[in-house]
Amino acid sequence: MGASEVNLFPKRKSFPVLILLFLLPASAFSFSLEGRVKEFTLDNGMKVLMLERRQSPTLSFYIRFRVGAVDENVGATGTAHLLEHMLFKGTRTLGTKNYAEEEKVLSRLDSVVATLEAERAKGEKADKDFLRHLEETFQKLQAEHKKWVVKDEIERVYSENGAVGFNAFTSQDSTAYVVSLPSNRLELWARIESDRLLNPVLREFYSERDVVMEERRRTYDSKPERKMMEHFLAASFIAHPYGRPIIGWASDIQSLDRQATEEFFRTFYSPANTTLAIVGDMNPEEALPLIKKYFERIPRQVLPPPLKTREPEQAGERRIQVEADANPELIMGFHKPNSPHPDDAVCEIIEGVLSYGRTSRLYRRLVEGEKIAVSASASNGFPGERYPNLFILSGTPRHPHSLAELEKALLEELERLKKEPVALPELQKIRNQIQTSFLRNLDSNSSLAYWLSYGQSLFGTWRYVTDRIQAYEKVTPEDVRRVAQKYFIPRNRTVATLVKPSPTP
Repeated sequence: MGASEVNLFPKRKSFPVLILLFLLPASAFSFSLEGRVKEFTLDNGMKVLMLERRQSPTLSFYIRFRVGAVDENVGATGTAHLLEHMLFKGTRTLGTKNYAEEEKVLSRLDSVVATLEAERAKGEKADKDFLRHLEETFQKLQAEHKKWVVKDEIERVYSENGAVGFNAFTSQDSTAYVVSLPSNRLELWARIESDRLLNPVLREFYSERDVVMEERRRTYDSKPERKMMEHFLAASFIAHPYGRPIIGWASDIQSLDRQATEEFFRTFYSPANTTLAIVGDMNPEEALPLIKKYFERIPRQVLPPPLKTREPEQAGERRIQVEADANPELIMGFHKPNSPHPDDAVCEIIEGVLSYGRTSRLYRRLVEGEKIAVSASASNGFPGERYPNLFILSGTPRHPHSLAELEKALLEELERLKKEPVALPELQKIRNQIQTSFLRNLDSNSSLAYWLSYGQSLFGTWRYVTDRIQAYEKVTPEDVRRVAQKYFIPRNRTVATLVKPSPTP
């Protein structure tokens, strides 16, 4: 379970398939998926994508919900991530010894926690004796609740049936639950996952909330580079929720409650907000009745209206400085449109020109040539892709060079893009690198399920997989120059630096 989308593409040793894919033009690859991906919509609005691949007797499953950190309310950041954790805790039949008795304890726990947090909110005026009584009662109820819990039962059942890769992740844009199983375990998966959606029990909520708080302390608060990124995003997005951390602000996490999290689940885990992607050893027409049997019983929910907030046009450069006892670092970001806007594909080409491998411009000049930087890179589409996002540059200066020297060199490379057309051989090399990397990521059931569900959930079509490859072919040197001139300008720039604390007088 994680707080961000990670590389979930296990490698398979299928070199003949890889070589064949690399030799295919984009249009041929599109044709190879067109007609093979079977697309269905259940009566409750749930989208189902199935792709038959007989390479091994296995199936990979992705259930992706179009909900992430960007959909949380103010004051409730971290809800999507905590909910992801909670759905591993089980249902009314999985993870419990006796749900009727367990439910009574859960209800009492919620009541005590509500009273406890209300009393704590009084600050200095809180009744200390009453607080002590509530805390003792809470601990006793926690201990009583443990008697009814069967730990990790879903994971155990899956493991006993040959599962691999049982996991989940939350991003700004979506939440996904994944697993791969032997192909004769399709019905087991359908039964468990539909039960998780119909009858989830957010048990051990408050202890898991503490786990997430510790995760935040360990992976955000104690890591200067993560802290700088958090402040950089908050400065870059003053209106849009992309400026908030996926894991949530500490004060919000501490006050998340079970009832509000259940309401978030009911609101956003609607069938109409859900994509099932199944890839592997099965016949889609034979599998569909079983999928309908288990998943069509989930009731349709009315989704909330789309997010209306748009980040206003930046009116001038923003700069922030984060102090920490760490090596200096720099992040620079520029606002830009998201996919499917054609300029997004251009920005991805620019990312390649600047930072794909040891032949990239940033590596050749800053790292290898002038030795200004230990590292320097570019990244397109941060921190999400459902809404307009950022193109970012980042780097670490090499001693004795300064952050100012690094920033100057990075800006010079952007100016070069504005003034000098990228040579056609360099442009084609980047296209080939992007396409090769992308196709390599499609060499397993799991990675195909990832991308099919990703495109369908975020952009409304699984063909995003092939449309994206074709978009790169349309990018010209003039497009690169035009986009660089339009977006990489001072007033559209946010810069964050990580520096050592100033000496105290």
